[in-house]
Amino acid sequence: MTHAGPPAPGLLVVGDVVTDVVALHGAPLAPGTDTAAEIVLRPGGSGANTAAWAAHLAGPDGDVRLLARVGRDTGEWHADELRRTGVRPHLAVDPGHPTAVVIAMVDATGERTMLTNRGAGGRISPDDWDVSLLPGAGLLHLSAYTMFAEPGLRLARLAMAQAAAAGVRVSVDPASTGPLREFGVERFLAESAGADLIIPNLDEALLLTGAPTPGRAAEILSGRYGTAVVKLGPQGALAATGGRVVATVEGIRAEVVDTTGAGDAFAAGYLTASLRGAGEEAALRAGCRAGAACVALVGGRPRYGLEVNRLYPIHAD
Repeated sequence: MTHAGPPAPGLLVVGDVVTDVVALHGAPLAPGTDTAAEIVLRPGGSGANTAAWAAHLAGPDGDVRLLARVGRDTGEWHADELRRTGVRPHLAVDPGHPTAVVIAMVDATGERTMLTNRGAGGRISPDDWDVSLLPGAGLLHLSAYTMFAEPGLRLARLAMAQAAAAGVRVSVDPASTGPLREFGVERFLAESAGADLIIPNLDEALLLTGAPTPGRAAEILSGRYGTAVVKLGPQGALAATGGRVVATVEGIRAEVVDTTGAGDAFAAGYLTASLRGAGEEAALRAGCRAGAACVALVGGRPRYGLEVNRLYPIHAD
């Protein structure tokens, strides 16, 4: 995939790398006994998924960097998988904690229920930051999962401050309603106030604003951040700037296999298009295309040779 003209500014993602254990079960879970399922191992993590899709969409001329923390158990595997999508990984290796693991149970509709161990990802800190990651970047994208532990929150503050000082725009993905509630809505809004763009899904947008509709939520959030993009899943997405909705697009029909990573893929599509200079409507459409491509796959990454039914090996002590 090549693009005419000068290369777009780079994208720096600060977020999580996760080993996803994905269990696809056609029948409802049966408590206390066995439920048949197809089980696969996939590289994942909200930040890593966004970076992988952005690199995939940007093509060989793209510049996508990821700062994350992994464990000694699977760190090398994750770095290799990120490079295969075109990401430049900057992964701190935690010698005493495993890489984060999520067990995702996906039902026949593609909806998922997750069990999470944040592992090394919950220990990312300012010690892992390197200001040399910023030159050439047009945007810093921050996964809020990073902010939900104290060391990561201090890293987020540092990264946003240094990005602002370097003239690099900042976007933030609120991550998930459960951790948001636990962290505190007002606290999150205050800590992420340095961002220029927020990309919540519908539930997150309503939680953050108390608004009755996605449009009103986008207006309120854009009044705080400058721009707000609200993901509406199969219904599409909308964008507001300066307190006013400026673009709305419908969703793209897709066969839903697994919804894991769809929001991350949307963010990648939107951000990649924006960095190339696309307007809000075109960027929203790019996000919806990426999200539709993602839900047709098992796991949260673009396909680059992963076999659907292969359980990938990991090396553990």
